[in-house]
Parts: sequence; structure tokens; C-alpha cells
Amino acid sequence: QVQLVESGGGLVQAGGSLSLSCAASGYTFSRYTMGWFRQAPGKEREFVAGLSWSGGSTVYGDSVKGRFTISRDSAKNTVALQMNSLKPEDTAVYYCAARYGRVVTTTAPEYSYWGQGTQVTVSS
Repeated sequence: QVQLVESGGGLVQAGGSLSLSCAASGYTFSRYTMGWFRQAPGKEREFVAGLSWSGGSTVYGDSVKGRFTISRDSAKNTVALQMNSLKPEDTAVYYCAARYGRVVTTTAPEYSYWGQGTQVTVSS
């Protein structure tokens, strides 16, 4: 049974930092590309960052480039999202996702497995 469990969300002031973590289980972690998406109220789910199964390729959404960093620890089956210089517009529920394959894609339907999400709120 595949499970993705996010943690690390919370409330932070603008300009601050948060680190999200996603623990994966129930599948061969090393064969899956991992991604982070977010969804704000009334908006579509948005791609934030992705990391290939080898860790050699990363892709970031335009709105987070230079501020967010995705990484994975294959020994622990976890993927992290370090978020710096947070802005109020970063407020959303953040989801961890996994797709089989080595290519990082940016569209949500291409990811097979999803976590339950963790809330990130950035106050101005």
C-alpha cells in the first residue's frame, strides 16, 4: 500500500522559512520521480517543484525559483521542500506526489500517488 505523508507545515511571517518533509512507503522509492504541488482556495493545483528518481534533475515552478529547494534522501525514503523568503501568496495546502519514471513533469494528472497535504500559511 503506497503512502505519502507530509509534515512540517504551519504559520510563518513573510520573509521567513519553512521546511516540508514527505515520507514515502509501500513502493520502490528509487524508481519514482517526486513532486510538490500546492493549492490555494479557489485556485487550481499548481506545480511547485520536482526531482527525478536519480536526483539529477530538478524542475521548479516560476513563482518559487530561487526561493525553494527540493531534495530527496533515498536511504530514508523522504523528499523535502525547503522554502525560504516566503510570501503571503505562497499560502496554500502543499501536496507531495510520486510518479513512476525518470522524467520530471509538471502536470498533476501524471502523478499517481498523493499525500493528504499540509497547510502553509504566510502572514504579511
